[in-house]
Amino acid sequence: MPGVRGPSDYSQEPPRHPSLRINSKACLFPLHHISFFAYLFPRFVVIIIVYDKYGDGFAQDVQPFNAEPHRSDLVHSYVTPVDLFYKRNHGPIPVVDDIERYSVSISGLVENPRRLSMKDIRMLPKDDVTATLQCAGNRRTAMSKTRTVKGVGWDVSALGNAVWGGAKLADVLELVGIPKLASSTKSGGKHVEFVSVDRCKEENGGPYKASIPLAQATNPQADVLLAYEMNGELLNRDHGYPLRVVVPGVIGARSVKWLDSINVIAEECQGFFMQKDYKMFPPSVNWDNINWSTRKPQMDFPVQSAICSLEDVNVVKPGKVTVRGYAVSGGGRGIERVDVSVDGGKTWVEASRYQKIGTPYIADDASSDKWAWVLFETTVDVSNNFDIVAKAVDSAANVQPENVEDIWNLRGILNTSWHKVQVRVGRSNM
Repeated sequence: MPGVRGPSDYSQEPPRHPSLRINSKACLFPLHHISFFAYLFPRFVVIIIVYDKYGDGFAQDVQPFNAEPHRSDLVHSYVTPVDLFYKRNHGPIPVVDDIERYSVSISGLVENPRRLSMKDIRMLPKDDVTATLQCAGNRRTAMSKTRTVKGVGWDVSALGNAVWGGAKLADVLELVGIPKLASSTKSGGKHVEFVSVDRCKEENGGPYKASIPLAQATNPQADVLLAYEMNGELLNRDHGYPLRVVVPGVIGARSVKWLDSINVIAEECQGFFMQKDYKMFPPSVNWDNINWSTRKPQMDFPVQSAICSLEDVNVVKPGKVTVRGYAVSGGGRGIERVDVSVDGGKTWVEASRYQKIGTPYIADDASSDKWAWVLFETTVDVSNNFDIVAKAVDSAANVQPENVEDIWNLRGILNTSWHKVQVRVGRSNM
């Protein structure tokens, strides 16, 4: 694409925050910094396999950069700082050579195909939408302890909450003759496909792509954006500069970054990540009997919560312990309740929930951000060894399942089981 290109190697990766936990073999930094990282961040255990491909003193890996913040960093603020927002990539980060030449084509089953520059998009009304994006594989590492799964080994932090700024897709589609709330075009278009500049091996070197139904794309209340800002600033390269799609309430895989083109099509996108990944299968399906065509692509994500103020195993002094974390549900559903137990789920207390400081949170109320997570907090008394458990209930009365075994699937997606951490009373010798 003129102005923006997808490089074929990882030699032009952007800088990242040093506290991010690298979850895949994906890094580019001076080799002499390896010992520096190990010294400055002793709480992180990162296994790095690198080689000096170009003989220039830099470590060059051959995998995409995938990383998440430490779980405790997530609950410091309602809006996640850009540097600490999880990074999910499928190839080298695209490079912008000339923003003035960059444009997005809109074509397919439309009356008036056209190409839009960034200036054209910025001339449309700007909306700010606070929305949580979550990787479908969030909490995959815990699921893999039950049975092995394939995928990036995420802890509980493969999500983040940001204020996205840009033009509503419904307004953009009106420019090519598709009215708001349309579910099909005159030519039979029923889906909107987003194609990235990003190139990935799963597409045999082709672009990453995904789609959503046209009815969702043309609905202003769905708040689907062509975003060029994140938390009041221009998108950075890791998060899709110069333009990305944000589809609130849906797994992050559908919010395509580095947008190249938009196609209005009759059937859903046939790309790899729509047809052969990010689908929810029952525990009985394995890699020998899987039939990808029997399941639809995953869109909304189920109700989810996680404790972030404590690690998986904790040694604490007797007394009071504060339990903080997040809860979120897909489809714009609010969080009705977050329950916390200190006896493995026999009895529960309800945690306080909040979004914006000074504004009471009411699920599904106009004063609340419907696409965003809530943070929760409660204080418990500690005197003996026990497990702390958290589970959330959304405004449709959906509740997290107790056991991960019941929702295990071979790709390790949508681990929304009760989140548990161990607390041991005593003196730490760690």
